[in-house]
Amino acid sequence: NLEIDLTIERDSFVALSGASGSGKTTLLRILAGLEKANGMISVDGEVWHERAWMVPPQKRGIGFVFQDYALFPNMSVEENLLFVNNDKALAKELLAMTELGELAHRSPMTLSGGQKQRVSLCRAMMNRPKLLLMDEPLSALDPLMRTKLQHEILTLHKSFGTTTIMVSHDPSEMYRLSSRVLVLSQGHII
Repeated sequence: NLEIDLTIERDSFVALSGASGSGKTTLLRILAGLEKANGMISVDGEVWHERAWMVPPQKRGIGFVFQDYALFPNMSVEENLLFVNNDKALAKELLAMTELGELAHRSPMTLSGGQKQRVSLCRAMMNRPKLLLMDEPLSALDPLMRTKLQHEILTLHKSFGTTTIMVSHDPSEMYRLSSRVLVLSQGHII
């Protein structure tokens, strides 16, 4: 059961930490509109959720990066991005920023884990989201790739002026990326 009263500054980078089952992923899912909750969520003065009323996930202006990439295997890297928003210039810019330009026409199935996660990150940025939610996006990657992607996440966060909330279990990652760390325990911020 989550009981959270929280204000997050615009353009900030917040890390969520806590033991398994503490409510981190549930909080992201509620913010994304993928799970119902009691209470209120307001973003930039716009109410996203209040009592039984809620803005649908696709109208919230969010980007979501999952642990498992969630890419469409039947589409190329570029098509995965353009599926979200048919803005070829933005897709090209994002792929260049993450050093994926040469892989634009490849199938995601032919990519390494680190490359897939970069595609997933680019796709999440295709709508220039107000809010970027990431659920342990780097946990499956080797240390070298993690460090590289941490740098790219920070670059995208700053370039797009996005408010970012990331679940992580890695203290060095949290302190490298975020301006604030929230520790959850049994549905409360401690």
